[in-house]
Amino acid sequence: MLHLESLKDLRATRSTWVNNGASIAFVPTMGNLHQGHLRLVEHARSLADKVIVSIYVNPMQFGANEDLDNYPRTLAADMAKLKAAGADAVFTPTTEMVYPRGLSEQTFVEVPHISNELCGASRPGHFRGVATIVCKLFNMVQPDHAVFGKKDYQQLLVIRLMTEDLSLPIQIHGVATERASDGLALSSRNGYLNEAQRLQAAQIYTVMRSTEQALQQQNIATVSDIKKIEQESQQKLKAAGFTPDYVSIRRQQDLALATIGDNELVILIAAYLGKTRLIDNLEVNL
Repeated sequence: MLHLESLKDLRATRSTWVNNGASIAFVPTMGNLHQGHLRLVEHARSLADKVIVSIYVNPMQFGANEDLDNYPRTLAADMAKLKAAGADAVFTPTTEMVYPRGLSEQTFVEVPHISNELCGASRPGHFRGVATIVCKLFNMVQPDHAVFGKKDYQQLLVIRLMTEDLSLPIQIHGVATERASDGLALSSRNGYLNEAQRLQAAQIYTVMRSTEQALQQQNIATVSDIKKIEQESQQKLKAAGFTPDYVSIRRQQDLALATIGDNELVILIAAYLGKTRLIDNLEVNL
């Protein structure tokens, strides 16, 4: 497995591969890898001849009071996991390489509307940072395929729209959320939870499943019925010890508010457990 630390080395390696007829799949990450990330690498291997994984903690997507400085950086362990998972190369750019003129002078990419809802409303500027770094990495790596987890459902749709709007010749693939045995979505942020909170955190999945059951079983005749289910789910989160940010039932294809007649839905949840903000989602087909 190659460790590429410069754009020059990345492009030289890519050029060699492409000249030999190889296709390339790309998995962008911020490191601190878990089994969910490795599942993305596994899927990428099924799509292309070569797999490149990037590890870069992107400051542009963190807010002023968020955990950029404390975000875990575990490069040696990550490299070992990626080698075992069959990645062909790992690209680890520096911030000086990514943003040579600084964040305040950086040209940015912003996907309108969808970037300002749900997590975008709670984290202003977050999806601008996501779209910008992913666009830059796409231009650096120039892959045929790019693989993302469905756990960050809104992020996946933002990237799909950006790719379409900018006519980028890349196929975007979403991979199902990897979960622990109790249903908790695997996430780097789970490492911030103490032992008691970790056990408690699985209640998010329990609430999502009960929300799904309500959608499947109740006679939903108006949008107010959908809102009632959302409110009941928020109350369940509160009763389980969470501070809900939102529970929202949306259309899968564009995250528009669900209305009567929409059958392909997604339940999206964000909630705080102590100081840790957890997100999750569950697709529902009525």
